[in-house]
Amino acid sequence: MQKYKETGYKTLFDEDNRYERLSKIGNPLEKLSKVIDFEMFRKDLEEAVLNKDKKSKVGAKPYDVVMMFKIMVILQPQ
Repeated sequence: MQKYKETGYKTLFDEDNRYERLSKIGNPLEKLSKVIDFEMFRKDLEEAVLNKDKKSKVGAKPYDVVMMFKIMVILQPQ
């Protein structure tokens, strides 16, 4: 069973093409990922953010907590 929401419909080469285009224009996540291991925050983020008291599995799945954390880091004003 999948734990997190999928982010859109992907065809065979979509992901590779997207990463290649982002690399060419200067993907800020590539630079951050070389310096910060975001996965080390996963356990703490899941404990703090995910609702564990759900009575059923009905409804939309949450977005990946690490992905949302990366978004928040990038959107911080400089």
